[in-house]
Amino acid sequence: MLGHIDFVKEIIRIKPQLASELNSMRSSPLHLASAKGHVDIVRALLSVDSHMCLTQDKNGRTPLHIAASKGRLEVMKILLQAKPDAAEVTVYRGENILHMCVKQYQLEALKLLVKTIGKPQFINSKDTGGNTVLHLAVEDKQVETIKFLLSVPAVEVNALNLNGMTEVDVLIKSRRDVRDSEIEECLKLAGCFGTTETNVAFHTYQNMASPLSPCPDHLISPTNMQRNSLRNLAIPQEDWLERKRSALMVVASLIATMAFQVGVNPPSGVWQDNNLVDSQGNPVSDPHRAGYSVMAHNYPKGYPRFYMINTTAFIASLSIILLLMSGLPIRRRFFMWILMVITWLAITAIALAYTVSIMVLTPSDEEKSVLSVVGYSVFVWLCLMALLLIGHTVRLIIKLVRKLRKTLGRRGMVAGSAVLVNNIGA
Repeated sequence: MLGHIDFVKEIIRIKPQLASELNSMRSSPLHLASAKGHVDIVRALLSVDSHMCLTQDKNGRTPLHIAASKGRLEVMKILLQAKPDAAEVTVYRGENILHMCVKQYQLEALKLLVKTIGKPQFINSKDTGGNTVLHLAVEDKQVETIKFLLSVPAVEVNALNLNGMTEVDVLIKSRRDVRDSEIEECLKLAGCFGTTETNVAFHTYQNMASPLSPCPDHLISPTNMQRNSLRNLAIPQEDWLERKRSALMVVASLIATMAFQVGVNPPSGVWQDNNLVDSQGNPVSDPHRAGYSVMAHNYPKGYPRFYMINTTAFIASLSIILLLMSGLPIRRRFFMWILMVITWLAITAIALAYTVSIMVLTPSDEEKSVLSVVGYSVFVWLCLMALLLIGHTVRLIIKLVRKLRKTLGRRGMVAGSAVLVNNIGA
């Protein structure tokens, strides 16, 4: 539909049934003309078959719905004049055309429909969730739409949706916005109020909106302060645990990859040929087979130890990955510390495997210098591990002492209260 009215009129004159044809989206020519806002073409198509106003496309929308969603006011007037009943056709989730106007931010189209039809049951129609257009406008913070709807006498305020929420409840539950105070004032003047459970929350939100307003006594009770403190403490703890989980997953994956590579490709590599017999067919004194480890051949005593260390690192890292991906509620610091200890074990094992590899690959004339470097490295590593162990042990002791003090303090308070009660009774 490119707006060629003469061409359209000629086609309709020759073959009028084309005005009723539907495309793959079940849209009629009237749908397309309404979407583009071609007023003359809309009139020409209606002159052939006005019942096409009630035709619904794949999404259940009539040409009037399409025109309203696009803000084509002149087309809407023509369609409403031809078939006013098209405005009452509901679409997906039981929404009528007014719901669509609010969702598409078409305030002028909404005004035209309310003015033209104006029936209370039409204006206060609810979707499958029990939401009216006022519910949707409040949830989306459309101030001008809210003001217009509240100015219409037929609009029902304090309507309940299926969740038992009024417009005020929707405002409280929705995201915070700078327009909330203005919306709140409009709803208050219109006589809107929330349910019993949300009235306190509404007053709380009113007082929190201004940092200079005094806080009522009932809002600073010990119970509320305790809940706020627990909520504020829970957020950093959850963030700490999530960061630890991510870090452990990355470290474990890297260690598992390194250990796997060392396992399938050991230091010094593998033999590339078979050396079982000499050129005369006699068995050689030092045979080997292709694909077998050179290190296992040259260091038969140290090779099992090396693979035991590497396997420890591999299994430990896989255990961490498995526990993190198992879906178990690993949300306490104690379980996270256990995973960190396993990580220390895996890191230590991979470090020892690296040390053994370096010693195997080092020529005999350089062994002295390499051994000295390895000795210093092992000493530094042991000092670091001891420092971590001592630090965490001290932290654990401090936590236990604090917990013990709190327990003893509570018992003392209970005992004192019992003595006081006995004295009063006496």
